[in-house]
Amino acid sequence: MNARKKLALLAASGTLALGLAASVAPTAVASATASSHGCPSGAVCIYPQNAGWNNDHPDPNNIFYSYGAHNLSNQEGQHYVYNNQTGGATARTCLGYNGVNCEGYLGAGYFIDKNLTPINSIVLVRP
Repeated sequence: MNARKKLALLAASGTLALGLAASVAPTAVASATASSHGCPSGAVCIYPQNAGWNNDHPDPNNIFYSYGAHNLSNQEGQHYVYNNQTGGATARTCLGYNGVNCEGYLGAGYFIDKNLTPINSIVLVRP
């Protein structure tokens, strides 16, 4: 094979490799920012009582995006609490209102099946 054909073949394979890399990157970004179980990316979601994932429909009144404390009302019994935040942000459930007397940390991408009867607030914590 002469040098010109080698160069053309090398250029063609390089173009293919660049094309594949370009097509893979947006997929990875899209999956990292996609909703999961109906919970939007960057949010913490609470699902209805005793409903598990509720067919991927969190309670629309209990989807939280902003860091800080969020007071809960009328949340009793078992609920899934799902942290779909990004960048390592965590969530905490708290016995008191306004983020007082909090328990543990729920990492991004994790959920808990939690009795919310004694819980009065949830806190979204910056990474």
